[in-house]
Amino acid sequence: MFDPLPPDEPPAHRTALECLEAGIQAAHPSTVIDDAVSLEGLTLRIAGETYTLDEFDRVLVLGGGKAAGEMAIALEGVLLPALEDGRIACLEGDVVASARAETSAIDVQVGDHPTPTQRNVEAANTVLERAGDTTADDLVLVVLSGGASALLCAPPPDIPLEALASLTDELLAAGAAIGEINAVRKHCSAIKGGHLARVLEPATHVTLAISDVVGDDPSVIGSGPTVGDETTYGDAVAVLERYDIEPPPAIETHLERGLEGSREETPDSDSLTSPWHCLATTRTALEAAKDEALERGYDVCILSSRIRGEARTVGDVHAAIAAECVQEGDPIASPAVFLSGGEVTVTVDGPTTGTGGPNQELALAAALELRSLAHSDCTAVLASADTDGIDGPTHACGGIVDTDTVDGDKTARRVRNALNRHDSTTLLEELDALLETTTGYTGTNVNDLRVMVVQPTD
Repeated sequence: MFDPLPPDEPPAHRTALECLEAGIQAAHPSTVIDDAVSLEGLTLRIAGETYTLDEFDRVLVLGGGKAAGEMAIALEGVLLPALEDGRIACLEGDVVASARAETSAIDVQVGDHPTPTQRNVEAANTVLERAGDTTADDLVLVVLSGGASALLCAPPPDIPLEALASLTDELLAAGAAIGEINAVRKHCSAIKGGHLARVLEPATHVTLAISDVVGDDPSVIGSGPTVGDETTYGDAVAVLERYDIEPPPAIETHLERGLEGSREETPDSDSLTSPWHCLATTRTALEAAKDEALERGYDVCILSSRIRGEARTVGDVHAAIAAECVQEGDPIASPAVFLSGGEVTVTVDGPTTGTGGPNQELALAAALELRSLAHSDCTAVLASADTDGIDGPTHACGGIVDTDTVDGDKTARRVRNALNRHDSTTLLEELDALLETTTGYTGTNVNDLRVMVVQPTD
């Protein structure tokens, strides 16, 4: 996943990267679907529930998200043998993902993220059309992961794609939380907020999800296309008012009609009760990273799987924890590994010419504070990555910094300037601190994962 490390790579750096890799692999569809889905004879088992295949004419796989392509591959691994030996007569489907996937029966279309494009709309409409053709004799497996809110983009006829894309960009730049953004998206969509479930009726359908959402709320993951939605048009309008965002005229009119009651609300949780299973979360990755660190002889502290906030602030906090470990032996003593997950954001409050992502900005901010430990008897390394392999609108997944990354006042000034311009990618690359995977997208998405290693210097 990451380039092989040279033999002389410092052990703290090696530990950080291999803990990251262990966490990402534990949350990969090939791992979690193998654990949760199995086929014995005609009995398909999904997370404790069973489905008898000869009761259905077709098995379909539909959905979307950054991990949807790899989820489709993993499900084919379970189901293709049954197609080949006649236990099922038909296996087909359509999913929208961030990267191509080599599948046999399920069509994987590629879309764009985080700003939806026309190919996202076309792909989402294909999913809706396929869903609309299902009957009570079909079993539909809905695969869903983070990124589905953008990839499964199906605006109603009165909302142009350009308007929705522009509003999405504004909400992201304002630093709105994902639940807030999705409250707006669900009320500007024909597929989100339970609408896909309505289209699938009366087919039997079950959702398999990989969560990139703090708290793992089913209605927020991918904007909840198969679960009930408790947000309203009023909530969507309140989000825009909270961030002082004036929506494009078409969206403003659409939301006003919803407030007036001339548009039906999204279906609530009482009306949608189909099975929904979360196969992997940030906690999945954290526990695997913890196991890796323990095997290497470190004490481990999981700080939280729910960290949110401005990337720079969270970076400062992690550096402060490292200093506390070195100077006071709290909350655990060196050699130690600290782990955290969640979703940090970057609020762009003015014009910027920089390039970066939340994890890169977090790492760069931490590097500035970690320099205070440069002359101590310990070293600290922080690796912060987006588990999907792509951090923000960049080619990198994050950054890896240590107590020596910022090696003087001149570099410190450059770091502050880069942070103010949100230009973390450029400087991290110059400092040899940019973190990239060998494949780009990893095939999964359980949000941000951070590994901080503190250990005595040799």
